[in-house]
Amino acid sequence: MKIPLISDELDLLRSLVELDQNPQIIELGCGAAQLSRNLLDRFEGCEVSALEVDERQHAKNLLSPQPRLRFLRAGAQAIPFEAGHFHLALMLKSLHHVPLDLLAQALKEVHRVLRPNGLLYVSEPVFAGAHNEIMRLFHDEEQVRAAALLAAQQAVASGAWQQVSEVFFDTPVRYRDFADFEQRLIAITYLEHRLDAATLAAVRARFEQHMTPDGACFARPMRVNLLRKISP
Repeated sequence: MKIPLISDELDLLRSLVELDQNPQIIELGCGAAQLSRNLLDRFEGCEVSALEVDERQHAKNLLSPQPRLRFLRAGAQAIPFEAGHFHLALMLKSLHHVPLDLLAQALKEVHRVLRPNGLLYVSEPVFAGAHNEIMRLFHDEEQVRAAALLAAQQAVASGAWQQVSEVFFDTPVRYRDFADFEQRLIAITYLEHRLDAATLAAVRARFEQHMTPDGACFARPMRVNLLRKISP
């Protein structure tokens, strides 16, 4: 079966979840919360609480307020809400950033704050593809991504969750040039990448193999697991 190319993940989320019926949403590890911002633009009945652990990104988020969007500085392993508050939880490329020894606790916390039959949408990059081959030169996520997937699978096996669906897709990623790549993926606030000259040169050389007159374009493989909370 051909893997679909999806440029706006909100389209995939809408196909899997009836957003009009899930008004209270929490995004965990929100980054700039772009999907949540777009979601609120399209669905007037929703409210989003967006959690981010990175202090600098959280400060940036507070500078760009939006109606029905609340920002909090907190992690998935300790969610500052009462039990049963949310209909839907979103984890967009964030589960593998939870410390390995806290993955199970984070999923238990998400389970706690969801209402009965609440949904958890987990979107994670697959450890494959040309984009990944560049990234792994300075930030190898093979272990943490595998651990995140295993934690989700173990949570389902425990009986706490039911897997509703699993979807694979590619998302297009484009960079104008290496400076754009460096700014977006090396000079990030939530991880400190301090590349020596040899590593930076190797990253640049592998990146430049993909440069065209229109920039460097990649299809990044992704996996979505949609889980439903099983009470209690």
